[in-house]
Amino acid sequence: MTDLVVRRLLIDLEHPFSRHWCGGDAFLTAFFNALSMSFPVGEQFFIDSVRNAHKALPLDKQEALKAEVQGFVGQEATHRRIHGLFNDHLERQGLVNAWGPKALVRKQVLEGLDVRHPLAITAANEHFTAIFADWLLAHPDVLAGAEPRLRTLWLWHAAEETEHKSTAFDVYRALGGDHAWRVKWFRRATVVFLTDAMVQTVRNLRRDGTLWRWSTWRSAARHLLGRNGLFRESFGPWREYLRRDFHPSQYDSGRATRWLAENSALFRPVSAT
Repeated sequence: MTDLVVRRLLIDLEHPFSRHWCGGDAFLTAFFNALSMSFPVGEQFFIDSVRNAHKALPLDKQEALKAEVQGFVGQEATHRRIHGLFNDHLERQGLVNAWGPKALVRKQVLEGLDVRHPLAITAANEHFTAIFADWLLAHPDVLAGAEPRLRTLWLWHAAEETEHKSTAFDVYRALGGDHAWRVKWFRRATVVFLTDAMVQTVRNLRRDGTLWRWSTWRSAARHLLGRNGLFRESFGPWREYLRRDFHPSQYDSGRATRWLAENSALFRPVSAT
């Protein structure tokens, strides 16, 4: 059982931000922008998957997971809303979101399936976001030169993703979800997620006119494949998900807990459920 607090982030996203808001780094800006483009549809899919699966549980299990599910839904709904505001600015900058509409089509295709299937996909994606969140919190220098409002946005989102990393997994297990299907959907989701993320990043860079700059590729190599790169540091945690005895709580959430404690002035708790 995880106590999840819904928080209202105290930043103003009404005013525009610069095109290369992440310290002038075209690749990092395009990559973070790409991730944000997927969030409104993705977060809604996660909310629907967890809600529908929770309703399918026996009453005693529903009650046991009720608070955690409510907290998960509240946090994800807040992420969906604020990234919608962020994405509005990207659209005004001339960027085109191809990932969101594609994800919406996939979401519609999955409607009507056994609730454990979209839930397994949600659990897989929650593991990806938890891995990325912990990497970002471990390397805050990635956002060191970012526009302050947006640096706060991404670190807050990362901390909350770490907080609720177990919810979809817990509901899947409570429903008697099969290990083989969990792993099968995880592998499929890995291919889909990485492909969509990289394609949208490239689209953003091409639209920005920075795709073929040496500095763009150098940044991509450093931040994805370098000594402390996302892909290199993520492979171990990614592989752990394949274990039969895996549970998200096996990974320390200390970085997220510390960030939330040290930056409490940046948000206001709305509800404990």
